[in-house]
Parts: sequence; C-alpha cells; structure tokens
Amino acid sequence: MADNSLGIRGPVLGLDLNADVLFHFSPWDTYMDAGEKGTFSTNILVMGSYRGGKSGTMKQLAFRSLAYGHQSIVPSDSKGEWVVVAEAVGGQIIALGGSNSAHRLTPLDRGPRASGSTDEADELMVRERRQETLKSIVRASLEDGERLRATDTAALLWALSSAIATSDDRPIIRDVLNALVNPDVNSPGYRPEFSEDKAMLIATLDRFVNGDLGQLFDGQSTVVFDENAPMVVVDTSQLWSRGELAASLAAICTNSWIQAVISDRQARRTRYLIREEGWRDMASESSLKMYRHWLKLSRHYGVANIIILHTLADFDVVGPAGSTARALATSIAGDIENRFIFRQNDGEFSRLITELHIPESHARLTRSLQPGVFLAQIGKGSYVVDAFVTSTDLERELFDTDEAVAIGMAASPAHPEDDLVIDDFFTDLELDRLWPSSPEHESHLEE
Repeated sequence: MADNSLGIRGPVLGLDLNADVLFHFSPWDTYMDAGEKGTFSTNILVMGSYRGGKSGTMKQLAFRSLAYGHQSIVPSDSKGEWVVVAEAVGGQIIALGGSNSAHRLTPLDRGPRASGSTDEADELMVRERRQETLKSIVRASLEDGERLRATDTAALLWALSSAIATSDDRPIIRDVLNALVNPDVNSPGYRPEFSEDKAMLIATLDRFVNGDLGQLFDGQSTVVFDENAPMVVVDTSQLWSRGELAASLAAICTNSWIQAVISDRQARRTRYLIREEGWRDMASESSLKMYRHWLKLSRHYGVANIIILHTLADFDVVGPAGSTARALATSIAGDIENRFIFRQNDGEFSRLITELHIPESHARLTRSLQPGVFLAQIGKGSYVVDAFVTSTDLERELFDTDEAVAIGMAASPAHPEDDLVIDDFFTDLELDRLWPSSPEHESHLEE
C-alpha cells in the first residue's frame, strides 16, 4: 500500500516511487497544512551513510528553491562543497582561514532587532546568545577531564557584561579578554574570586586574539550579510589546516554570527539554514540547549534548519550512554518531523526503531536504498523518493561530491575490454533503483 502524493506545492525534489508521481516539497507549506499531512516544524533531519546522496539532494533542494524565493545559508562549509553552487547562482561567499582571506566575523554581534519584540525580550535574546557562544567556545577548548566550574562561568559572564558596558554595546572577544586580564574591581557584579585561577579562561580567549584563531574573530566584522543574495556560504574548509579544534571553534562562532544577523522577522524571508555535519554543532550539553532553543524559534523567523548527519551514531560523541547530553541530542532528532533518511548501515537498524520510532518495515527499507533514493517521513506520511532521477546535467555537474573519485577513475589506464562490463553494471544499477532486488523482481533485472 502507498500513501497518496504530498501535493504539488514547492519545488520538485524527485519521483515518488510508490505513487509514481513527482515529489514536491516545501517545509513551510507542510507547516501551514492543517490536515493529516501537516507538521509542527519547518526543520529537516537528513541522515545517510557515505555516498548515499544526501549532500547532492540537499544542494538540489536549495538550488531549485531559489525560484520560490527561499534563501540558503551554509554557516560552515567545512569541505568547500557549497562554494561552487554559490558561485553558480551569484551568491555570497565568505572565506575564512585562507591565505588571501581578510574576512572577519564577530560572534558577539548584537544583530538586528526582531520586529514586534519588546525591549525586554530583545535584550534577553541577545544576552542569551552572547553568553552561550562564549561558554560554548570555552567548553569546546577544554581538555579531557576538565570542566567549566561555576566560578569560571560567573567570571566569564561578568567579563562579558563589563565588555558590553565599556564598548557601547559592541563587544568583541578582545574586550572580554581585557576585562579578565585587567578587571575593574569597581565594576557592577565584580567579585574578588574572579581574579583567582583565571588562567584557563584567559588562555582560551587569547587564542581568538593572539593565537591560531587570531584575525578571524577579533575585531568588528568586516563583512555584512547580504540579505539579497540567493545563497550565503561561509567557507571554513581552509581552517582544517589549523586542526580540528580550530575548525570546531570557528563553526561555533560562525553559527552564532549567522543566527544574530538572520533573527529578524521584519525581513520576511524564508531561509534554509544548512548545517553540514550537524553533530559538530552539538558537542556539549550547553550547545545542545542552545541548539534546541534555535530549532524552536526557527519557524518564528522563517528558517528551516537542515541538519545533515551520517547516522544516529554521530550523537555518540556528545556524551556517554545514559547521560543528559546524549538524551538531549536524541530528543532533538526525534522532535524533527521532516526526515530524509538515505541508505543506512545494518548497525543502525535497531536505533532507527528505538530512537526515532520508525516502523520496522521502514527501517528495513533504508538498508537497501540506492544512491539518491531516500525515505521521506513528513509528519504522518511516508514516501520513497528518487531525487537523482529528475536531475539535469547542470545539476549533476554542480552537485557531484565524488569529483575526486571520478578524476582518479579517468586517470586510470583504459581497458576497452571492460567497457561492456561497466555498461552492464550501470544498466543494472538503474534497474535496481526502480525495482529493488528481491526474488520476485529477478526477472526484471535479467531483462
């Protein structure tokens, strides 16, 4: 039995293999639906093993959504895969960490005021974002076994308040560092213990001023978010030369900067916020709480967060089994009602059932999906979609994430005698996509 079509609103994302109709999708349209097909969230969880087609499909969704006025934002493109797409559509590219890059972002930017909010509500939102950003970068820098003590947290937040006061509400990380190094003992809220054992806080923030992250986040922002750009990509691929920790810290800062500049309902824009390797944004309990906060506010600002993971096992780095952090990460994934699940490994079978409450028959299906084919769970409906079957030559060229593999194959010595074998392989691959292998379908594959 197959569910009927999701409808014809939004861009075409592929072919619904069960209903044999084009599959249209827009998270804002499904959110506005009041019937059975409606959802209570605009966010999308995307999961799939390597080479399952998840990145190519999301690029396809972002590319085709431009015609519907949906802007796409990639806060941290750690592999540089979105740059070519942004270039093709005339988008804005902000490169960080490269030898020729002079771009600088201030994660403590206040951001535009949300329309209709009271002074009190606006101050609360800005204060929470600034505080969580600072705590997140410090926690991410701690060595194994270290933790941010209550006194450390109090000192850090006091230093932030002092920096806000002395900078006319335009604080940068250097201001926070200076407040810790040379504290004003007469400043409101200062306590003598803030001057004791503060080496860890100072060493962490010094990285953003004088260390390996210097010139990236120290000082006022040198770039302005382009509201009119169809796509905005922050290219952090060059940061990996500075180490994984540097890249992770940069991701925290760029996410905070992006959240600050798009938190404005007055813009009346619908935006995809695409989080490649989404687990990196959820490395601690505090960052998870901040993440959940923004997911809940997404529809308020017209944002659809696209969280891209490989498997549920990505959450295992958050904390040990049974911990509050692990439970929080799992609940975040479980609360998202739009799910695109690409091919999963056998080891994920039981976790899909127990943690995402996916029916056993659906979970079993994910183990045999072909590249570009995914299980779409939209609210209470389920669909099997082939996203690549509707792709154009232009799209395939733009969204190909296996370019290095293809180049390597092209450089290999030619073996004409293998041509027939290769052709037969791709013929079977295409047939298998339409008719998944099973005893009753062997005749189709043979034909």
